[in-house]
Amino acid sequence: MVAKELYQQALSAFRDLLDEATRAGEPEPTAMTLATADANGRVSARIVLLKAADEDGFTFYTNYESAKAHELSARNNAALCILWKTLRDKVQVRVEGVIEKAGADESDAYFASRARESQIGAWASLQSQTLNDRAELDARIAEYERKFAGVPVPRPPYWGGYRLVPDMIELWFGQRHRLHERVRYELAAGTWSKRMLYP
Repeated sequence: MVAKELYQQALSAFRDLLDEATRAGEPEPTAMTLATADANGRVSARIVLLKAADEDGFTFYTNYESAKAHELSARNNAALCILWKTLRDKVQVRVEGVIEKAGADESDAYFASRARESQIGAWASLQSQTLNDRAELDARIAEYERKFAGVPVPRPPYWGGYRLVPDMIELWFGQRHRLHERVRYELAAGTWSKRMLYP
């Protein structure tokens, strides 16, 4: 099997598992942990929502002035982890790679699909900055509701997509007695390979 076919195999397996998790009633099947590190190597993690998984990578959206964005500017390596607790005997997918920004057209298209309240929220929230009290946020929401009254809400220039371009994808299948099945796909020197790992 050629290298590109191995990546397609991993991506296809991921998509099938995501569809299966959705059908199984997983409460938030696209929720994933995003791990980043700052310039000093201090690691942080938070949950974001996967919005696309295709040949280009794994895409999520956020504020480009947030804490995670500053860390991604300092170090563009990141890792994702998705756990589907209701799927089979639990299934986990780990992805590692390099982060790049999604194109403006792609970010515009996704932003336009969001609920208007979420669009307003993207303008009102100074993400990761200190909030003195809830009234301050409510006032900013009201300000942008007035500003965009009766017109489509444009995407803020500081908000958009990131794409993790993978160089490692691991599929982890829970098994009895913790003898889990692990299948790892890795990219090295331009070539994808596949191997199994001990649990």
